[in-house]
Amino acid sequence: MKNQLTELLTNYGEIMCIWFDGHWDQTNPEGHADRTSRVDWKYDEIYGLIHQLQPQCMIGNNHHLSPIPGEDFQMFERDLPGENKSGLSFQKASEEVPLESCETINGSWGYNITDRHYKTATQVIHLLVGAAGRNSNLLLNVGPMPSGVIQPEFVDTLAAAGKWLQQYGESIYGTRGGPLAPQVWGVTTQKDKRIYIHLFNTPAGNSIFLPGIKGKVNQAVVMGTANKLKFKQQAEGIIISTDAVSIDGPDTVIVVELK
Repeated sequence: MKNQLTELLTNYGEIMCIWFDGHWDQTNPEGHADRTSRVDWKYDEIYGLIHQLQPQCMIGNNHHLSPIPGEDFQMFERDLPGENKSGLSFQKASEEVPLESCETINGSWGYNITDRHYKTATQVIHLLVGAAGRNSNLLLNVGPMPSGVIQPEFVDTLAAAGKWLQQYGESIYGTRGGPLAPQVWGVTTQKDKRIYIHLFNTPAGNSIFLPGIKGKVNQAVVMGTANKLKFKQQAEGIIISTDAVSIDGPDTVIVVELK
């Protein structure tokens, strides 16, 4: 493996990332108290070699565990950080390294002609927004056909998600998770003096409480409209009224502007 890594990292220019997989099938199943590997992978040597040859190269390992020293980000397979719908992600989301969520656009990592379990554009957008609201990158896998062409069903879905991003990308690109943990109704993201409230569903009581907001609020408005919302600012945070909000499309975004 060291020889292969040396070849890859010396003969092909700058490499952005090395993504490892396979550790998980040499341990007890996910959720077991003892997840010790039956193989000594010598990660200290492998990771050290990668960072020596290309210091900027990020290392990730799909081992379904907490990060191992030398890794630059933590990944969650078929799950958003903090969720465990797949039964593969019992590990706690790291607060020390960036996070990545790995998902498929249907049920398969590679091309599968019989797999018709396509995610809708709304599901893909919810994955993307949900990842952003959890401080995570989204790695969405698309397996090409034997010809190298991407399936039309995937192209259509990705185009729809791209169209949504053209209008609402400001609430995703360059953001971090907002002041409120993920909720049943959606998530929050934040960038500079703007907080973005992403509504997948109507919140209970038609109001949202954002805790710990010290800066004075200038306005709260439904993104892409002139629809300004009522809000109340107090020492503990801000209460945003959603009485005048109509949930439209996969994600209705409220922008809270701070002075």
